[in-house]
Amino acid sequence: MSEPDTTLLDAVCDIARRAGDAIMEIYRQPFDVVEKTDGSPLTAADRRAHELIVSGLQRLTPDVPVLSEESGDTVFAERGNWQRFWLVDPLDGTKEFVRRNGEFTVNIALVERGSPVLGVVHTPARDITHFAARGAGARRESDGEVATIRCRPFDRAGVCLVASRSHAGAAVEAYRRKLESHVDRVETTSMGSALKICLVAEGSADIYPRLAPTSEWDTAASHCVLAEAGGRLVDTSGVDLVYNKASILNPWFLAIGDTSHDWLQYLADTTGAG
Repeated sequence: MSEPDTTLLDAVCDIARRAGDAIMEIYRQPFDVVEKTDGSPLTAADRRAHELIVSGLQRLTPDVPVLSEESGDTVFAERGNWQRFWLVDPLDGTKEFVRRNGEFTVNIALVERGSPVLGVVHTPARDITHFAARGAGARRESDGEVATIRCRPFDRAGVCLVASRSHAGAAVEAYRRKLESHVDRVETTSMGSALKICLVAEGSADIYPRLAPTSEWDTAASHCVLAEAGGRLVDTSGVDLVYNKASILNPWFLAIGDTSHDWLQYLADTTGAG
């Protein structure tokens, strides 16, 4: 995407919202939950959203392959040659969906040469959409109102750290404690799904340390939003995350708002493995 493609972005936002509508139809009814081989939950909403998104993207860009969490394994020997592809999590935060707390999202990203160049994160229970395209900035739509979003500057007087509602863990607690020793006050907010990265992008939070496993489809869309809002998504060495690796797993990472501040300094010495 050498030029900002807002037409394509608008079309992808529409696909994400239609998938969100289908998710909410199931959300409002009793539904069954099955366990996938990795122990994570799967519902009819995951499958229905997957079908709608994949079919929509294939109509929109027939020559661009789609990699979705629910599409099964695509071997690296095949996808390793993809220079441009869609990376999708049809229902990010299935555990939050099952708990009915509204903290789940539809994530759609366009990846080019390992970098997300377009991203849409739709939160159907709240009817909020965060979206961005490289060079076009990041925006948030809520209640029909669209606003440009930016990360907020670091303020030692008060820092907001956002943590996973389901996967925080001891490493994040150690990070928070070290951060507390360097600033006046730390407020911790727990949240599910890609919403955590979007909170940093829109300036509602400063830092999201994810010191636990995630997959590429969990982060690609919100990564684009964060980058266009002025932030970064980096591993524990400070290197930007890349996509379409041989392993679909991400390394541990930090979603950073103010990139002029050294957020890596609060990592424990043992926090470096992916």
